[in-house]
Amino acid sequence: MTGAGTAAWGFGRTPDALPLVPFPVSQKIIAPGAESETGVDWKGLADGAGKFMAIMQGYRIAMEPGTRAGLKGSFLDNYASAIEGLHGWSDGDEFYVNYVGHPMQGAVSGYIWVHNDRRYRRAELGRSRYYWKSRLRAAGFAWAYSEQFEIGLTSEASIGSIQKHPPEQGFVDHVITPSIGMAWMIGEDAVDQYVIKRIEAHTNNRMVRRLARAGLNPARSFANLMTGSYPWHRETRLGVSRYDPQVEKWLVQSAYRPPMTETPDVSGPAPFELTLSFQPERLFGEGNSKLCLGGGGTAAFRVSQSWQLVTDVSGCRILGLGTNLSGDSLTYMIGPRWVRGNAGSWSSYMQVLVGGNKLTEELMFPEKKKLLTQLAVESGSEPPTPMDYTEQTSTNGFAVSVGGGVQYKLNPALAIRVADISYRHSWVSPMWGRDFSNGLKLTCGFILRVGTW
Repeated sequence: MTGAGTAAWGFGRTPDALPLVPFPVSQKIIAPGAESETGVDWKGLADGAGKFMAIMQGYRIAMEPGTRAGLKGSFLDNYASAIEGLHGWSDGDEFYVNYVGHPMQGAVSGYIWVHNDRRYRRAELGRSRYYWKSRLRAAGFAWAYSEQFEIGLTSEASIGSIQKHPPEQGFVDHVITPSIGMAWMIGEDAVDQYVIKRIEAHTNNRMVRRLARAGLNPARSFANLMTGSYPWHRETRLGVSRYDPQVEKWLVQSAYRPPMTETPDVSGPAPFELTLSFQPERLFGEGNSKLCLGGGGTAAFRVSQSWQLVTDVSGCRILGLGTNLSGDSLTYMIGPRWVRGNAGSWSSYMQVLVGGNKLTEELMFPEKKKLLTQLAVESGSEPPTPMDYTEQTSTNGFAVSVGGGVQYKLNPALAIRVADISYRHSWVSPMWGRDFSNGLKLTCGFILRVGTW
């Protein structure tokens, strides 16, 4: 192409096979070759992540009386008490906060990382290890960012001393935010690939395209704002005026330098597997039966062609306990797993795990809370804390779990746990007359296969 053609593209070079397309300036585009395609833009990452953290912590201070009350007193004493108070699974938040709001936080922080991860920022959903390595790196950052938000120096623990009092002390957000957050990212990537692109291919209306990109990818859109881009920004598209699959293909392929080809998969289970899962569980015993919704993480280390050593940490919130009563279950286990049919896409397994199970229940007395709050207002003293109007009981005991499941390998980097059914018995004591020493659990989720790509 001529120099004029190159200038029209706005890049230093253009693919000869592609038609001349005027460069739209409706959004920021980072052109291939315009910067180093390796390393992380740490300054940009700190800026975007810092803005997101400031918004979340600012919202907490403005909207949560408990957070403002926790700012009083010694910072170090409050912070230390909040860290020491961590235990159990549930943290007292509503279901949508733990299992919708926090996963979206994980997805937003993951997309902030992707935007600043130069080599992998143009990765799109597909079977290539380029994409899955990108999302694994993003999940790692989302975990670190989640820990900072929960217990870091500028966190719920340090700003407002959350987790100091019951029922705020559970580990649910530490697990759910990065794990379900990664699944959220993959879901938005799939929507962008198979829904939004089809909309763009069938309409030239710029407003429709903007609304489709921004509205159907909410976590990515919010991350774009944090990184100084329009909500509808895409690293792989030239603005919103024109959608050209050839242009997009060149933009994406330009990031693959040197080419990142697939590597042969290893036989047997992967050297290391990390499972991020959703786990509904039925707790029962002595005439009691309650549904418990939650999730967890499992790490599996390959010992031989057919055997793995498994560690599992999971938890759930008990539903239907009654008015003003909440509860949760936390399990931590380890044991062997035997895998069958691991040479193809489908495989099955059986496992036996041993460890512990902790059950916790909290009963809140709203009338006592109302009375103590009124007395505090009249006397000008500090408002009551949850500990003043909440009673808690817990039990912890040895547990054994037996189960098996089926999984499907999508590619060397990713598999899906289609279904895992396990039975667990725990030697725990009844709580307020309720026995939940048995559990029947269904597990579904994503499996990251490390060491195969």
